[in-house]
Amino acid sequence: MTRFRTLLGSIALALTLSGNGPAGPAADAPSGLRVDRVVLLMRHGVRPPTKAQPMPAGVAADPWPSWPIAPGWLTPHGAIAIGRLGSWDGARLRRLGVLPATGCPAPGAVTVVADSDQRTIATADAWLATLAPGCGIPNRHRPQGEADPVFSAIEQGQGGYDPARADAAVAAALGSGGIAAVEARHRALLTRLDKILCGAAKSGCGVSAEPSSIAPASAGKRPKLGGALDRASTAAQILLLEYADGKPMAEVGWGRASPSDVTALSAFHALEFRLLARPPHVAAANLAGIAPILRDGLTGKAVVTLVSGHDTNVANLGGLLGIHWQVPGIAADDPAPGGAIVLERLRDAKGALYVRARYRAQALEQIRSAAPLAANAPYDAVLPIPGCTARGVAGLCTLAQFEAKLAPALH
Repeated sequence: MTRFRTLLGSIALALTLSGNGPAGPAADAPSGLRVDRVVLLMRHGVRPPTKAQPMPAGVAADPWPSWPIAPGWLTPHGAIAIGRLGSWDGARLRRLGVLPATGCPAPGAVTVVADSDQRTIATADAWLATLAPGCGIPNRHRPQGEADPVFSAIEQGQGGYDPARADAAVAAALGSGGIAAVEARHRALLTRLDKILCGAAKSGCGVSAEPSSIAPASAGKRPKLGGALDRASTAAQILLLEYADGKPMAEVGWGRASPSDVTALSAFHALEFRLLARPPHVAAANLAGIAPILRDGLTGKAVVTLVSGHDTNVANLGGLLGIHWQVPGIAADDPAPGGAIVLERLRDAKGALYVRARYRAQALEQIRSAAPLAANAPYDAVLPIPGCTARGVAGLCTLAQFEAKLAPALH
């Protein structure tokens, strides 16, 4: 980890010298309001598969491509891409007056909490290194590899988790016909994925042979996808990460996957989250450790709070709030590497407080290139929060309304 942090320092210096300055206005505050608190729940950056053998033997006809880093770690390319986001976020926060225009933020003004995986720790380090270079803002996390219950509330028995309610929520997300009907609607995409995985092989490979299933929830365990759709989600995410890391196209899907394939197949990853992470009861229970950090970020002394977590965490918050996004090159509602749900507290001239949600992420091609964002802003969209209307703006919550939205995850 020390060597990786040294690498991050070198990357941060290179990014600072590259002139990655502010882009044009990106969803600045509505008239009569100013942003005074910002909270980001961000997915880590690009990583390799989390296992040395990415999928069971036989799924792919050829060996999987190699990676320059240990399984599951943030890649050097991924660190550069995260650094671009840190620089862009910092420029925007200074323009809004949330961070000082020059110099370092005051002690305690920026709070960073990361999960204990290397990729989440290193993602927060890379973001901080370009958000406020040389300021030494601490990254708070447990020792690498030590489980952190903040990021796994259901497994830790927190959050008032009820397996029966979880199963009912998943059944509602499945809709009529259950998992078999969902698989049938994705048959053509499964066939395309099999062709990429199998190449010239005619049998004995691919993901679609085993029927899809969902294992029911139990105490401390979420419902789990199995079979074709489960393996398709994993394989599709691996292809997306290969592409996002800048690998030559000859290595992306063994040269058998096009950029449009990578985008289309990411629907499998988004589908897994739609079924298993976004249903409100599951989302609220799994956010039980993170939700207090989000609330404190909107009501406490820190003006900027970053939570460096995982795609599941981001999908949970998206489901709890009922918000949706579409990052170019990635399926709708699929949490992008480095993508974040951004919660902004806004204040009017009389001191009344409001909250809005945004989603900020690099487009897939921007992650792949890891080029400066100064002339090409990332995807940055205001996401209306259902059930909220304040100051005549649909989707804008009062602070009290937003706290009520978050309440199911606060126990």
